[in-house]
Parts: sequence; C-alpha cells; structure tokens
Amino acid sequence: MSTDPITYESRPALKHPVLILAFAGWNDAGASATTAVRYLVEQLMATKFASIDPEEFYDFSIQRPQVRLTEGMQRQLHWPSYDLHYGGGIGIERDFVFGIGAEPHLRWRAFCDVILRLARECNIEMIVTLGAYLDEVLYTRPVPLTGFATDAQLMRDMVDLIPSRYQGPTGMIGVLGDGCRRTGMPNMSLWAALPHYLSTSSNPRGALALILRLTQWLGLRVDTGPLERSAAEFQNKVNEVVNSDPNLSAFIRELKKREFEQ
Repeated sequence: MSTDPITYESRPALKHPVLILAFAGWNDAGASATTAVRYLVEQLMATKFASIDPEEFYDFSIQRPQVRLTEGMQRQLHWPSYDLHYGGGIGIERDFVFGIGAEPHLRWRAFCDVILRLARECNIEMIVTLGAYLDEVLYTRPVPLTGFATDAQLMRDMVDLIPSRYQGPTGMIGVLGDGCRRTGMPNMSLWAALPHYLSTSSNPRGALALILRLTQWLGLRVDTGPLERSAAEFQNKVNEVVNSDPNLSAFIRELKKREFEQ
C-alpha cells in the first residue's frame, strides 16, 4: 500500500495564494532561481508547512542523503526533499507559498500530479516557476529575462517581458507548465539568461533580476538591499577576473562587437 508523498506539518488558511517554485539542477544556472526563492522565504519569514517525500522521485546515488553530527556526536541522516513554505506579503491581500528543492530524477509526471494536487488542496490561484539558463550574453548588461505563460493575458500583464521561443530538451518546469495548461491552472514561468563563459556555481545577479521583476509584477515588497550588495560584489570580482584574463577579455570584446552589429 503506497503512502501519500505529501506530508503536511500544518494546514494554513491562505488568502488568494500564489505558488512560487524553483528546482535546483538543470533549470537553475548560477543557482539563480533557488537563491531567489530562498531569499523570498527569508524576507517573508515564511514557515515550512509541507514536504514531498523523496523516496519515489529521487535517485539517491545522484542526490545523496547527508550525514551530520549533532552536539552529542550522534550521526543524523538528512534525506533530500522538496519543501513548501508559506508567508504573507506586507501591504498586499495575498499569501505566498514557496517550493524549493532539487529537480526530481524519477517519475516526473507523477511528481507534477503531486504538485498540482497540493495546489488544489491549498486553493492556489496561480503557479509561478523560476529558472535560469546559460546563454551568450554580456555580463556588463542587465540580466535578460524571458518567460512563457499558459495564456496571453498573463504575458501581457508582464508588459516588457520577452516571450521565450525556446524549443528543445526541457526539465521539470516544462513538464509542470504542460500540466498546468492541461488542467487549467494559470502558470507563468520567468527565466534569467546568464553568461555561459563565467565558470561560477552561484550568480546573485540572476537571482536579483528574477526577484525584482517578480515582486514588481506581484506587488510584493521585500528588502533587496542585501542581495543587491551581493550582486555588486559579484560584479566586481567578475571585472577583476576578466581584466586579468586576456583571452576572456578578447572574447567579451568580440561579443560586444557582435551585439553592436545586430
């Protein structure tokens, strides 16, 4: 007899909730999407209320559980999971649910069904997914943002967002977007494009761009000061790396030239 993959720690009463999701891994260049969601969880002091059991959805040889030592030197095992938090927006009659964890390795359609069931049980009004990808973009320019939505009105609401024309392999976000379309759940996906020539595991500029655009659209007020400082420090470090690397400097000059000629 199979167990329910959703474990609720509480059942909060939510006002017009929006579900915002990020998945670490293939959809998350520079850890931009997961950093953005974690930042919003911290800023809204969101509370964990549910999680999705990893047993059916993760390959533990890829996403290994972690062993940690307690103060009493006992070993504690921490399994990977997909966790859900909720918090209320300041000055806005809307609550937010945040989902964060690694992209599942197995049974994507079943995982999608679990997310959509959780959305129904929490009376979610819209699902927003955040992602980031590597592209041939200039690190000195504002981070380009693209997106797609289940209906044209959502895209129009974002005003100057560039519609994504991507075709090719997809991840959990693409599968979930298709599930939203089939079930009539409003869905918007927002993506940041990051420079492919910067070998970095974390790019706070991508996270900042996603948060600024998302909060502007939703009318959500958060203090972006700490993230802005992290992004500025990152930019300074990148400038130092580029200035000290003649090959990288030459590549970026060529990239600027191609941009100017377009």
